[in-house]
Amino acid sequence: MMGFRVLLIKEMREQFRTSRMVAVAAVFVLFGILGPLTDRYMKELLDAIGSQGGGMTFQVPAPSLAGASAQILKNLTQFGIICALLLAMGSVAWEKERGTAGMIMTKPASRAAFLAAKLVAISINLGVAVILGCGLAYVYTVLLYPSAFPIGGYLAMMGLMWWTLVIFAAITMLGSTVTRSATAAAGIGLVALLVMGLVGAIPVVGAFMPSSLPASQLVLGKDPGNFLGPLLFNVALVPVLFAATWLTFRRQEL
Repeated sequence: MMGFRVLLIKEMREQFRTSRMVAVAAVFVLFGILGPLTDRYMKELLDAIGSQGGGMTFQVPAPSLAGASAQILKNLTQFGIICALLLAMGSVAWEKERGTAGMIMTKPASRAAFLAAKLVAISINLGVAVILGCGLAYVYTVLLYPSAFPIGGYLAMMGLMWWTLVIFAAITMLGSTVTRSATAAAGIGLVALLVMGLVGAIPVVGAFMPSSLPASQLVLGKDPGNFLGPLLFNVALVPVLFAATWLTFRRQEL
């Protein structure tokens, strides 16, 4: 892909210059820390509130690694998808709107390289954020609980989480290419999230959705069973989405 290296450097500079890298990392750090803290102290907090409120009682599970992992996965996946959508929604639409996409294409750079540099830069941004957020969540779990997550399963969970976010970034980037509106692109990403959530409840087919990958089992060191098929499907999904984005973009007048 002609010009990929130069375009990737440009995209990474923009990630730093516009503070996108810092902002996304801050979101992951905040909610990564909140995960184990919420599980560890929620029962004590509600018990204290109940004692001050005339003897009210709250049924809250005792703190556990299972509870901490559920909080970490919920917080970082939900807010991570929002970050992925925000990073990708204007990746192509804004370039076309400002006319910079056409200027770049007049230089020795291919359209495939233009798109690939954007997706790789967004993926790196999300990857750094996942490492920081999950890393600090692990540290707080070690500090707050008598035992820690198995490191191998925790790393596998991080990998699945990151790839799930890349999938939604790729979907939104396709929307940003198909439309000329960043808002419409974000809407496409949100619709995809809703549809995948609904399909995930369907037997057999649902196992192939990103939300059905066994991150919650892996992080606790449990046997997730055979999920090679769903894993390969989700790995292949990003190249397929990228190919669709490229086929759409190569036909457009800039």
